[in-house]
Amino acid sequence: MAELSVAQRAVLAQMVERLPDRTLKTLSLAVAQMPGEKARILSQMLAEEGVDRKRRAVAFAPMMPLFAPRRDGVEGLTFPSAVLPRLWKAASATAPALLTTLDDIRLREDDPKVVAVADRYCIAASGVIRDKADVIWPPTLGQEDERDAGLASLVQCFDLAVLARRALKSLPHWILRPTPDQLAELRLLIRDAGEITPDGGPRMLEILFAHLADASLVLRLVVHSSRSASNEGVLSGSEMAVFVNRLLAEVEARVARVGAFKPTAGVDPGPQIKADITWCAETLAELDMTLQLDPSGEWGTAARDARVRINRGLSNTLKSTDKALDRVLPLKRVKTAGRMTREAADLEHPVPPEAVQTAVALLTLVGAMRTAAQIFGIESQRSQLVQSAIDRITTFVDLTIEAVNAGEAEVETEDRALAHVETLAGLLLLIDATEPARTVRRRAAAAGTLARTG
Repeated sequence: MAELSVAQRAVLAQMVERLPDRTLKTLSLAVAQMPGEKARILSQMLAEEGVDRKRRAVAFAPMMPLFAPRRDGVEGLTFPSAVLPRLWKAASATAPALLTTLDDIRLREDDPKVVAVADRYCIAASGVIRDKADVIWPPTLGQEDERDAGLASLVQCFDLAVLARRALKSLPHWILRPTPDQLAELRLLIRDAGEITPDGGPRMLEILFAHLADASLVLRLVVHSSRSASNEGVLSGSEMAVFVNRLLAEVEARVARVGAFKPTAGVDPGPQIKADITWCAETLAELDMTLQLDPSGEWGTAARDARVRINRGLSNTLKSTDKALDRVLPLKRVKTAGRMTREAADLEHPVPPEAVQTAVALLTLVGAMRTAAQIFGIESQRSQLVQSAIDRITTFVDLTIEAVNAGEAEVETEDRALAHVETLAGLLLLIDATEPARTVRRRAAAAGTLARTG
């Protein structure tokens, strides 16, 4: 079979370059099993791209997170992902003989030899951005200003790459309980960064921020970077204020999302709403713990308003949950003797699926509130609702099992009732009532066995 033409190779190279890492790996495994010369050539191209990306990840390690948006949605400094492969190819071409040093499995990424080569490529990248801007970041009509600003920011980041690589080793200490020497190290880093490039201090924090999975931890870096940065009046007027503003903007967006959610039939809150509640709680708690917020200041007011809004929304959810349980726990009055009556489970009327779905949605949110309730001031209300839900569900199950054991309904009705008991056990699990859920399931299983043998 004929080999690929030059044009075909060029097209494939561009396509391979744009593949996400996970897709590249999957495709490499698939193509390796395919027969034919063209498949062999493609497999080789994929393998070479994989090796090249590993080298790039080591050399550009301090900068890599800047070429993708943050997973938590918080605004951060980012550059177009398409710029990264072009920049790396141009920078690595300045010293191709050194690339194999990055492949040596005997050397760790913090080995002096590897660090020296990696730093050299970062320095080369800084020069390439200046000398070959149109190649690295091709101009786009109507976006000239945005591109120029991006290029200026990109080159300043790579100017700081060598300093940032060393700083990342100390990042875990700075966000925990830094010693006086570690605090001095951070402040010296910010000062050195400012001497290397304009706005070097805030830009260095941008680089470190990109490496933090928990965005709120950047507040600790901001506060530790200056002796007076914990005061809102001082911080709000500094270049570091952007990080607080970003966190509060994301809190606002998530509070709005939680408030807009309406737990109606068929609507699953999913992991997003649960994550939003937890994220807002943790971020607001970090703000309180790290910064001295002025109650009448812009940030203090924004944080307080966010709490009030989410408190109101979650409080309404708790109230709605109690009503939703009425529909999945149908009761009726039955006569006992004379005019005396008692409550009994109503097994004759099936519980509508939409009622179950609504209860699932609401109890899912109640479960998600567990860690956030204390921060939002609704822990007492939530605890009462959870205990009430457990008591109501277990009481209803008792009444249902009692009716099934007494043979008060048709076999089909009994089977439906026992299936509903299993559903109720699932509701208990949503609010972490594990032991009551196990008890409910054991009783339902025993009642089902008795009904079949009886």
